[in-house]
Amino acid sequence: MRVEADCIFCEIVAGESPSVTIAESERAIAFMDINPVTSGHALVIPRSHSTDLFDTPADDLAACADLAQQVALRATDRLAADGVNLLNCSGEAAWQTVFHFHLHVILRYRGDPAKDRRGLPWQTVPGDLDEIRRIGEILADA
Repeated sequence: MRVEADCIFCEIVAGESPSVTIAESERAIAFMDINPVTSGHALVIPRSHSTDLFDTPADDLAACADLAQQVALRATDRLAADGVNLLNCSGEAAWQTVFHFHLHVILRYRGDPAKDRRGLPWQTVPGDLDEIRRIGEILADA
């Protein structure tokens, strides 16, 4: 497995940085975003480091897509989201800020500005960690 020094997502995979993990597979891991765009916003990453979409092996892409689908289905069921944006930003010009491939699973809530407060592109702002943990517990594997 490839690991990159000073990569926060590699540190999360290794258990060296805290995260609210909600699902995992052999090749991928899903955890709550600490700068959520909407209530329930999660990230899905490959366990092995790759920089972006162009650098990610097909097996890791497939594993991330599969896990993102599981998270999206769980979130629409358990959090009553009306829809989901699945987003990847590859490269600085595309707003990538963490250079470890990741998919954003962004829940959308029609007509509920308290839960769906930002459009795209968004400016990240720190989220409420207690709320992130609470939602992470709802979405985590039982």
